[in-house]
Amino acid sequence: MTGYLTTHVLDTARGCPAEGIKIALYRVSGNSHKKIAETVTNADGRTDAPILPAEAFRTGTYELVFFAGDYLRATGQAEGEILFLDQVPIRFGMADAEAHYHVPLLLSPFGMSTYRGS
Repeated sequence: MTGYLTTHVLDTARGCPAEGIKIALYRVSGNSHKKIAETVTNADGRTDAPILPAEAFRTGTYELVFFAGDYLRATGQAEGEILFLDQVPIRFGMADAEAHYHVPLLLSPFGMSTYRGS
């Protein structure tokens, strides 16, 4: 297999990459979640390496969890105990064992979006 998974986070409210966001990757099987990776975004809003590199890649269902609340508080965009967006999960499937999957997060304090990038 030569597939792999990358991600990045863009702060759409501030118009810049989102540095310092913790991201956890889980493999999902039924109701079971197994954490297989954890990383933090760099100054470019990306991870320094694929969050799921080719040597660990397997097809299946996965979930990325972006710890956006910590970032939004740190950048002064959100405050208080309860945030509209705190932990942002994105569940997706990867069926092609040879593909590069890229799952970015576009983030603001009151909205988010994702897509399959390249």
